[in-house]
Amino acid sequence: MPEPIPLWLDCDPGHDDTFAILLAAYHPGFKLLGISTVHGNASLDKTTNNALSVLAAIGKHDDVAVYPGASHALKRAPMHAPTDIHGESGLDGTDLLPKPVRAATTSVSAVDAMAAALRAQEPGTAWLVATGGLTNVGALFLAHPDLAAHIKGLSVMGGSVGGGFTPAVMGRVDDVERVGNYTKWAEFNVLIDPEAAASLFDNSVLAAKTTLIPLDLTHLVLATSEVQELLLYGPDGVKEGRGKSDLRVMLVELLNFFAGTYRDVFGIVEGPPLHDPLAVAVALTGTEYEIPFYDYDPKAPEGPSRRERFEVKVVTEGSFEDALEKGAQTGRTIVKLLEPGSEGVRIPRGLDIKLFWKVIEECCQKADDVNSKILSKS
Repeated sequence: MPEPIPLWLDCDPGHDDTFAILLAAYHPGFKLLGISTVHGNASLDKTTNNALSVLAAIGKHDDVAVYPGASHALKRAPMHAPTDIHGESGLDGTDLLPKPVRAATTSVSAVDAMAAALRAQEPGTAWLVATGGLTNVGALFLAHPDLAAHIKGLSVMGGSVGGGFTPAVMGRVDDVERVGNYTKWAEFNVLIDPEAAASLFDNSVLAAKTTLIPLDLTHLVLATSEVQELLLYGPDGVKEGRGKSDLRVMLVELLNFFAGTYRDVFGIVEGPPLHDPLAVAVALTGTEYEIPFYDYDPKAPEGPSRRERFEVKVVTEGSFEDALEKGAQTGRTIVKLLEPGSEGVRIPRGLDIKLFWKVIEECCQKADDVNSKILSKS
């Protein structure tokens, strides 16, 4: 068996972060080094509590440490955590989420914990995956710039391209196609700390190792009714009762909590999209467990042989209020296709969606098996 990929997850749970944690913790291709939490889908204390609760739900509370990170952006005042998508707690929508079993680790800062864990891995092996605001990750590379050359890859769920980059539905505002999700122009993870995001994409060493998972891609990966049945009952399960396990029921309840928002705002009616675990899944690229991500334009005559890399610039001008109330493009990610052969940010346009959901279900089963063993000992 090949060595699993060392992976650190920086997140802001958040409904879809739950699936990112599940995938990182249970996929045999990963060795989850730790989790750091950041402000975003809810306040830092809530995202930290949620991460601890998710680990308890999947039976990994004794195996993975959680480190609270930044409570606000690098250079901006805290942005009020939204409640319209993720609820007051950041993980509203289910009564099955357990309380934390272990406390967060506060003896060392999140940035220092990340740095130590990544530096302890062989050069060119570890991945850092960010699925929330980019404050912790930005602070990491500002404090430890040598780590840009040390890690194998950085995967970021954030940003958006627009303009038909993929066939995904992006939604409309005042009958004009939107680019972002939180404002007309900006995706939330980038908007809440645009300076941190800009510092990552402007780092040429890091950019060449970065994969950006934008809304244009995540809006293709929908939790349809067929997907929800797969998660609830398994591929060969008898479709009786609420689901195969309380964990599976909890996961589908979390998925459906924000389905209404995506239906009403984005016009996505088949089911809610799943954003964050895609940023974890892409780190399997080049391994025997690879879930194919397609970083080419399917309309290009070269087809799969066309390798695309991009320059990514973040709009940092303007305040949160300007973005929310005056139409400013603060937090927008502007991408430019680079000349063939150039090094830059990878932005996939598609993936093997069926295989992705199959892998997620397999991780659900692994968690079920562990939870059954824990219950049998209690």
